[in-house]
Amino acid sequence: MRNLKTIVLLLLLTALPAFAANIKNGEELIAAMHKKYTGKWYKTLTFVQKTTNYKPDGTTQVSTWYEAMSVPGKLRIDILPLENGNGIMFLDNVVYSFNKGALVRSSPRIHPLLVLGFDVYAQPVEKTVKLLKDLNIDLSILHEDTWQGKPVYVVGAKSGDLTTPQFWIDKKNLYFVRLIEPAGKDKKQIAETQFNKYQKVKGGGWVSAEVIFNVDGKTTTTEDYSDIQTDVKLDERLFDPQKWSEADKTYVQKKN
Repeated sequence: MRNLKTIVLLLLLTALPAFAANIKNGEELIAAMHKKYTGKWYKTLTFVQKTTNYKPDGTTQVSTWYEAMSVPGKLRIDILPLENGNGIMFLDNVVYSFNKGALVRSSPRIHPLLVLGFDVYAQPVEKTVKLLKDLNIDLSILHEDTWQGKPVYVVGAKSGDLTTPQFWIDKKNLYFVRLIEPAGKDKKQIAETQFNKYQKVKGGGWVSAEVIFNVDGKTTTTEDYSDIQTDVKLDERLFDPQKWSEADKTYVQKKN
């Protein structure tokens, strides 16, 4: 009986995936995240987003956005009403803004939520690591904690430090759940982003159906996703800043 128990234990240990090993730093965690979902993560994603902004006077402003993503590195946001031609595009670490169908400005920007929530699973580990370092996250620091009752890895800050740039990863599913970073012109505010209500989607991978943005502990914006679709065929022009108004928006029309 003792030998049988030993054999069963050995089988269980050898069956554990590589990412379940002791992870010592952020680079190892990024590698584990990538390995867990290599070839299993969706390539495109579309959804309807209800955006609620909370004003200092207690009132709210609600808008609807249609979003399309091509992983890695591409996100298009069309803000209703569509006929106004307003929106935003994130493309390979540059953000583009559109008004009345015309490109009005562009600037370099690493979007940490794209990197940690999506791109990490589809782009080389080395690229993700570089982008996170460029965001001033110290990948050499890692500790374990609990978030919403579940064990997590925390990268970038020591236990108890909730001001230094850091990201939190669900230990079981290896998806992103929390980002903390300095905010404001003087960097004296603390911004927190939460990815909540994860849904497992068709074809593999996950989508957080609720995103919450807090500044100094107060909620400033919430995003609620509906009509979530993965691996939708998308017109490549959707992610071309020079063809903002020319792109085929069939995926949007189906949502109307």
